[in-house]
Amino acid sequence: MTNSNTESGGLRGEPLRHRVLDAAETLLRDGKADFSMRQLAAEAGVSFATPFNQFGSKAAIMHALSKRRIDTMSRRFTAAPAPRNAQDRILLAIDIAVAVMIEEPAINRAVMSWVGTAGGGDVLHHSTMLWSLALGDGEGLAPARRQAALDALPRQLAFAFRGVLSFWTAGELAGDALASHAREAARMLLSGFTGPAPSG
Repeated sequence: MTNSNTESGGLRGEPLRHRVLDAAETLLRDGKADFSMRQLAAEAGVSFATPFNQFGSKAAIMHALSKRRIDTMSRRFTAAPAPRNAQDRILLAIDIAVAVMIEEPAINRAVMSWVGTAGGGDVLHHSTMLWSLALGDGEGLAPARRQAALDALPRQLAFAFRGVLSFWTAGELAGDALASHAREAARMLLSGFTGPAPSG
């Protein structure tokens, strides 16, 4: 259904984009991961052209949904009482990120299956920013390697978490095992920055 009055009135820009994304989530929640752009427009109550005008492609919509999830993780982490120690902060961020992902597995598995496609998004950048926020100022890391950790770890943590999620998306990893495997991967990455600097 087309609602040209709404589109030509006050609902433009970000509100209109949110409306399209909300509709995409509704379709995914209903098990319609293969929805067409026509179905999406009808669910959102906008013209057929609107999802294309706002995003360009279905892949870009799915990338935007991924960013929405990362934004939710960041907001929840910021709102939580976070410890000072970098390792504890990272583990808290993992628990929050996992909780977001398993809240609505039908939506999130569908979104994850699109993240590896070209879609004009920048999921890696957004994910890296989340882990940079979680790492904080690196308190508790070896002082001689703290700056190296702050430079390298956020992206490596993004890679690691995405890797664990990919196995959950494929059904090879149960939801109740997601946090423990993500924590183990993070601990391995952090271990190179928590001890004394090697001599020589």
